[in-house]
Amino acid sequence: MDKMLQGRLFSYPDTHRHRLGANYDQIPINCPYRARVHNTQRDGPACVNGNQGSNPNYEPNSFKNYEFRADARYAPYRVTGVLGRFKPAHPNDDFAQPGALYRKVMTAKHRANLLDNIGGHMKDASRDIQERSIRNFMKSDPEYGEKLADSLGFPALKARL
Repeated sequence: MDKMLQGRLFSYPDTHRHRLGANYDQIPINCPYRARVHNTQRDGPACVNGNQGSNPNYEPNSFKNYEFRADARYAPYRVTGVLGRFKPAHPNDDFAQPGALYRKVMTAKHRANLLDNIGGHMKDASRDIQERSIRNFMKSDPEYGEKLADSLGFPALKARL
């Protein structure tokens, strides 16, 4: 093993990020040869790729479905058994902590401010996105979803479907 090479493999990209910004790999001299990465990352200093246009910067989304190519996955290889990518077997609850924050940590004033802020930002979103968002807030805390739906002007019962 070449310890110097390993150190440089770490420090060179780190130096680029420090000197040129997070988007250093978009600069033509630094980007991969004959390939363009479309990773939904945007903005920041030294953004030179047109900011990926109007593509959404999150996935999954309701505007553009990204297609993942099966032939681009890592191929399994033998270590002391077969190694591959697997979904974790543990339960991953994305809604328990936000619900506890809303119910147990926030005061009534904090909850009112939160609902005003979220409702104010969601008011111009399309109705289907509002309803899907309300469904997520309902999973965190039913009162949270109900009050947010009220602030957007529709019954939360419709969002429960």
